[in-house]
Amino acid sequence: MELAAKYNPAEVESKWYAWWMEHGLFHSEPDERVPYTVVIPPPNVTGVLHMGHMLNNTIQDVLVRRARMLGKNACWVPGTDHASIATEAKVVAKLAAEGIRKQDLTREQFLEHAWEWTCKHGGIILEQLKKLGASCDWERTSFTMDEAYSRSVIRVFVDLFRKGKIYRGVRMVNWDPQALTAVSDEEVVHKEQQGKLYYVRYKIKDPLTPVGGADAGTAGAYLTIATTRPETIMGDTAVAIHPDNPATAHLKGKTVIVPLVGREVPVIEDEYVDREFGTGCLKVTPAHDINDYLLGEKHRLEVIDIFNDNGTLNEKAQVYVGQDRFAVRQQIEKDLAAAGLLEKVENYTNKVGYSERTDVPIEPKLSMQWFVKMAELAAPALAAVEEEDVQLYPPKFKNTYRHWMENIKDWCISRQLWWGHRIPAWYLPDGRFVVAENEEQALQLARVQTKNKSLTAADLQQDNDCLDTWFSSWLWPVSVFDPDVPGSGEEVDPNRDLQYYYPTSDLVTAPEILFFWVARMIIAGYEWAGGYPFKNVYLTGIVRDHLGRKMSKQLGNSPDPVELMNKYGADGVRMGMLLTSPAGNDLPFDEALCEQGRNFCNKIWNAFRLVRGWQPDENTAPPAAAAQAVEWFRDVFRKTLIEINDDFEKYRLSEALMKIYKLFWDDFCAWYLEIIKPQGGAAIDKMTLDATLLFFDRLLRVLHPFMPFITEEIWQRLAERQPGESLMVQLQPYANEFDATRLTHFEQLQNAVTAIRTLRQSRNISPKEPLELYVKGAFEESLFPVLQKMANLRAIHSGGQPEAQNGHSFLVDATEFFVPLGALLNVEEETKKLREDLAYQQKFVASIQQKLCNEKFVQHAPEQVVTLERKKLSDGEARIKAIEEQLAALDF
Repeated sequence: MELAAKYNPAEVESKWYAWWMEHGLFHSEPDERVPYTVVIPPPNVTGVLHMGHMLNNTIQDVLVRRARMLGKNACWVPGTDHASIATEAKVVAKLAAEGIRKQDLTREQFLEHAWEWTCKHGGIILEQLKKLGASCDWERTSFTMDEAYSRSVIRVFVDLFRKGKIYRGVRMVNWDPQALTAVSDEEVVHKEQQGKLYYVRYKIKDPLTPVGGADAGTAGAYLTIATTRPETIMGDTAVAIHPDNPATAHLKGKTVIVPLVGREVPVIEDEYVDREFGTGCLKVTPAHDINDYLLGEKHRLEVIDIFNDNGTLNEKAQVYVGQDRFAVRQQIEKDLAAAGLLEKVENYTNKVGYSERTDVPIEPKLSMQWFVKMAELAAPALAAVEEEDVQLYPPKFKNTYRHWMENIKDWCISRQLWWGHRIPAWYLPDGRFVVAENEEQALQLARVQTKNKSLTAADLQQDNDCLDTWFSSWLWPVSVFDPDVPGSGEEVDPNRDLQYYYPTSDLVTAPEILFFWVARMIIAGYEWAGGYPFKNVYLTGIVRDHLGRKMSKQLGNSPDPVELMNKYGADGVRMGMLLTSPAGNDLPFDEALCEQGRNFCNKIWNAFRLVRGWQPDENTAPPAAAAQAVEWFRDVFRKTLIEINDDFEKYRLSEALMKIYKLFWDDFCAWYLEIIKPQGGAAIDKMTLDATLLFFDRLLRVLHPFMPFITEEIWQRLAERQPGESLMVQLQPYANEFDATRLTHFEQLQNAVTAIRTLRQSRNISPKEPLELYVKGAFEESLFPVLQKMANLRAIHSGGQPEAQNGHSFLVDATEFFVPLGALLNVEEETKKLREDLAYQQKFVASIQQKLCNEKFVQHAPEQVVTLERKKLSDGEARIKAIEEQLAALDF
């Protein structure tokens, strides 16, 4: 095959992905091999690829491809989540743009629009993942609203209800006035905001104290309450004080008048009241604050809900009816002031809960909802992480996990939406309800419960709410393999896929859904699959811009991942994402990293073009330098491979990639290929060429999980391949022992070569100008041929510098090197440099001597520290001696 002069990622990537798909290389079926299973965190079905997806799925693909090359049966299950709130919001907006209101449609009509939207926009992100190179088993693609998957969700609800783990009741919930649904505590994001603290005057009603009379702690028979939410005043049903607060003791047993609406409410006593906040008096609004709700239950207060579902005020408020809550906040400040009931207003910083889905302030609201009792269910999941049956990487998140699980609350699982899994509860005419998997079963249960055999389906009304999206996705590692878990109660054969692939191996996800999703999947695994759903959880960081801000569409600081891949190639972007992404730490993304990745692709391509351009000579023995280079690179490759394997064991993918990058760019290209490269277009001996091609093969194998496209392209060209043969199913190299002594000797050689090249640059000596070198001290002489070629030396002499010659000396460890320069040397300039260096070295040695003369330091410092200081002293003294000898030679 003709080799292009320039690497073209667009052509290569589309070609090989289609070829992999055509040959079914991503597909997995249970067999005798060890399984390696990953389930993708399902993105929103109508979502598009963003930088977080890029990072997460690149990491997953690296792990899956490497497992495949370790001989495991790798199965990466893709799919999407129906995303109830997000998808319904998009459909509602689309209908509104067409002049259609959701409330004017039946449920069935709305769902037709929702499915139409999903079919049109759904799956885009999965196609984008293919462009990234994701080696998912696309034949196993799942969707949380698939018929089989939906069946498992409904069965789980019924199972939990029958176990007494699901209940229905009126509770204070987080209400999203835009999405018009309840959201869980975990879906509320608290943001610090600059607001106001309003000091509102409540008139005291006391028959013993005339209006306007003096009373300690009141201002003309008024008490003052500080609040950040004056728009809720109309729902006040009490004022609370601390029973032990002397400043408010005079208010005990009294009643006050709620401003603007004139309602008389009691003053109650409770230790919950913070005596230090505001005036020590607390307005109690049971319908619109969770803590007030608890106070209301305790003191049996009236509950007045003054808000409509959309955040406007209703008739119970008596005033401002139909106005938005925030418009009322502005207006009531003016009205209270006009009525003389606003004492003052202060700037105040507090945290406000926002819906994660719609980014609007949450409204605490009493609502009839469905809940899961979590405390008992959570116990095995907490133990799994505590006992490291499930391991978190990095382990710092273990404390966060423990805190959440030890303080877990009941889970509100109902959502006031139509798009999603409809709650399988049917209401009877008398107000009771039954829970069943379908209408037919519900009717049977209803007839039994009512003892009325004449009941028909028309007498039943199914609950209008849907289940929280997380209630379906917590089953993901189980239901993608066996949608019949939990079973219907009939004896069935164990599911073959679930037995083989479960538990899965690794989960890669973001820390912000550690509780939303990860913890709940562990709970579900123990409840319905008999154990944990995955062994390891790799928690990625957040992709941030150069200013440290999280990348988002709202900020406009996030590049389009597809455009990045078009510009730099998928391999280049994958490498750019992973170079600075240690587990659990944020990724400071810079597009220059993708450029670095593209440059690395070009480096690999050009190295291959160089090697393929060499003509083999079967009759020539390997030169001494080439023979040494082959032995050295074999050892450096083995050493690096051991380190890479260790990095993978510890999920240090960024570090592993950097080691491979340096191995190829520095060790292989900058050193190995330069050493063995035949001069003047001559042929290369076949033994060295064969070794080089083998090294190239091994390098492509370790690099393939990170950069699959270019490695497949080159590997296919490296030798004749059988039809259907692919790099992605070749085994990773085995990590053999290496000769550490050889690596130490070669490192000394590299330092010497670098010093000579630095000398040439500082003296403006052409690289083509041959030099001589004198070596005094320990040096592996078998490496002289390599040193001679890489430093362009006409000769190398052992035994130190000759007398009466000007030149330059340097040390590598304790070995002295001398390069005669003769006419190439400016004696006056060199003498000045040497004397400056001598003065520095003498000062340095004096400081070390002073430290070692300090008995306390020698006796109490760690042994390795003292040893290091003594080595510094020895090296410094050797350097001084070498400089003095060189100065003496210059003075001759």
